[in-house]
Amino acid sequence: MTMTKPCPFCHRDPARVLWESDTVVIYKDGFPVSPGHTVILPTRHFATLFEATEAEQLALFRALDRAKALLDEAHQPDGYTIGINHGKAGGQTVPHLHIHLIPRYTGDREEPRGGVRWVLPEKARYWP
Repeated sequence: MTMTKPCPFCHRDPARVLWESDTVVIYKDGFPVSPGHTVILPTRHFATLFEATEAEQLALFRALDRAKALLDEAHQPDGYTIGINHGKAGGQTVPHLHIHLIPRYTGDREEPRGGVRWVLPEKARYWP
């Protein structure tokens, strides 16, 4: 018999919850890449944004705005990177939708231009 690990976003650590509603949770990332790195996730378990109902999509994006306000107050970042890893080929390791809200700070990367394009470094630099 094969045991699968329980979904870490269905079995949340209450100490990492920043805010929640019936449909959405703002949650501290377990492996933050910058101070304040947060994920926004639905309470219902599904893998991709394309599986969310219209109401869930709206709730997720409203929560993204709320999370930004919380992080602006707590960390005063200079910018943000927002991302969703979708599917194994897209880098998704937890099959429960989550939107990364990553605070960015001046100087955290020598050349931040290109942002999410750096997921494929050889194609990231598109400017002269």
